[in-house]
Amino acid sequence: MRNAAKTLSAALLLALAGCGGRQQKAESAQAGPAATGATKPAAAANQNETWWKEAVVYQVYPRSYQDSNGDGVGDLRGLISRLDYIKSLGVNVIWLNPIFGSPNDDNGYDISDYRAIMKDFGTMQDFDELLKGMHQRGLKVVLDLVVNHSSDEHEWFKQSRSSRTNPYRDYYHWWPAEKGTPNKRQSFFDVKGDAWAYDPTTKAYYLHYFSRKQPDLNWENPKLREEIYSMMRFWFDKGIDGFRMDVIPFISKDTTFPPLPAQYHGDFGRYYANGPHLHEYLQEMNREALSKYDVMSVAEGAGVTQADALQFVDPARKELNMLYHFEGMGVGLVPGNKYRMRTPGRYSLLDFKRVYTKWDSIFARTGWGTVYLGNHDQPRMTTRWGDDRPEFRAPSSKLLTTFLLTMRGTPYYYGGDELGMTNIRFTNIKDYQDIETRNMYAQLKGEGGDLTKFLAAQQLTARDNGRTPFQWDATANAGFTTGKPWLTINPNYAQINAAAEEKDPNSILNYFRKATALRRQHKVLVYGQYQLLDAANPNIYAYTRTQGNDKVLVVLNFTSEKRDWALPAGLTLGGAPWLNNYPTFAAGATLALLPWQALVLPLR
Repeated sequence: MRNAAKTLSAALLLALAGCGGRQQKAESAQAGPAATGATKPAAAANQNETWWKEAVVYQVYPRSYQDSNGDGVGDLRGLISRLDYIKSLGVNVIWLNPIFGSPNDDNGYDISDYRAIMKDFGTMQDFDELLKGMHQRGLKVVLDLVVNHSSDEHEWFKQSRSSRTNPYRDYYHWWPAEKGTPNKRQSFFDVKGDAWAYDPTTKAYYLHYFSRKQPDLNWENPKLREEIYSMMRFWFDKGIDGFRMDVIPFISKDTTFPPLPAQYHGDFGRYYANGPHLHEYLQEMNREALSKYDVMSVAEGAGVTQADALQFVDPARKELNMLYHFEGMGVGLVPGNKYRMRTPGRYSLLDFKRVYTKWDSIFARTGWGTVYLGNHDQPRMTTRWGDDRPEFRAPSSKLLTTFLLTMRGTPYYYGGDELGMTNIRFTNIKDYQDIETRNMYAQLKGEGGDLTKFLAAQQLTARDNGRTPFQWDATANAGFTTGKPWLTINPNYAQINAAAEEKDPNSILNYFRKATALRRQHKVLVYGQYQLLDAANPNIYAYTRTQGNDKVLVVLNFTSEKRDWALPAGLTLGGAPWLNNYPTFAAGATLALLPWQALVLPLR
């Protein structure tokens, strides 16, 4: 989705990083690990090998990747020109943010034509060439499915709002004004936070969980659902390999629109993710579209709790393949803060370990998980989770890459993070293009809030930090465009760029390539059971991965200081590191770790 700005839990606040395809046979139930502590190893997860479990997903934000025509906006032909670079990364699934027809109220997440290409990005012929070029290189293509809402400029909505008797009226949610004001629903992008907008043409309110230009589709209407399944089949027939499903848990609504039930304690996000027919619709989607093709599907798990996760991805339920959660993105945020303020100082590694260990355990018996630290809805990974000061940027970025590519679950990696790109840290609201930041600023201003504090927080958390154009080289505009870029390019592009890192064998970019190659070479890093070690250590994240006779130790120093870490009893190193983000390593009973050092060590 795009991030919730109001009363979503802290986990949702900063997050807003499976697959449909032919469903795999139900996995055998086996014991999982405890959530914390030096636990017993989780019994091996289901070993049914599938391409989407073994994939490394690389997310491309097309608007910011490569401009081909000098208009300052990245496009499909620009992306085509960079396919050899993408192939060189060692990734194998490319997730593209929305490329469909859109007026761009929310950078393509407001779709006006689901079967057309956005004019800014090119033509359908360009897309066909892109798809062919990716497949020729062994790359699979996943598109964004945005069907909780459309644009208000979609023909369906134009028809729907024209009269109460129009055949498309029930493609959206309407509340007649003569019934009074509808019960409160929270909008995440509305300046007033109100998800009901009055439309004078028919004297009725329409529902919009996001901006007023993003009216919610009425999934309770079977005609609307068939339109969506038909559209999905259209893209599958073209040859795409799956969908990432934007805020898909929000699609089902109680159309009586009662007051928010007390058990949700004001958490609209969790309420939205528990509509009465959600799983019925996902199972229908599987029958009508996903199961007919060898494709993957991943749910953006907005509002989904650990108790609900398996309902989406248990193969026996025939819904989706994967889901990515938001709890990790909430680590270090002030709980419930609607303006996404970070708590002072660093996040707690103990909280970080607890969250990722807990979510691994959810899928230990069945289903499949994901892991990510950045995407288009997040600040830059290295700034948020590492240390982007010059002396620590490279080792901390490499450590975070090591974490992502050695955890169980499909890793999702955001384009530009392989260079160690950092937050731009805008100081003026005029610099921001994102509807979320702009509307939160306007809302806070109207409330008489602390705008200086808000802008300081946005330097850490704003989505535009992750959307600045890709830094290709040290030429003008970082090689992204010959025109004026749609969003300011980070001034550090002269030092941080792909061309410079290509030449440096020890660069962050080349480290990422080593890490993807390692994951392909050793399936223990894909399917191996996960065991957390030294859970109470506030500085070191250590764990093992085990598959049959293969066992590996991962040790990560999440600090900018040297740390010693004693090998637990019973663990014996089995040779040189498989991966090390420093040039040297001395084996011993105690590991002397340098700042942000990451080690992947074979065990006997």
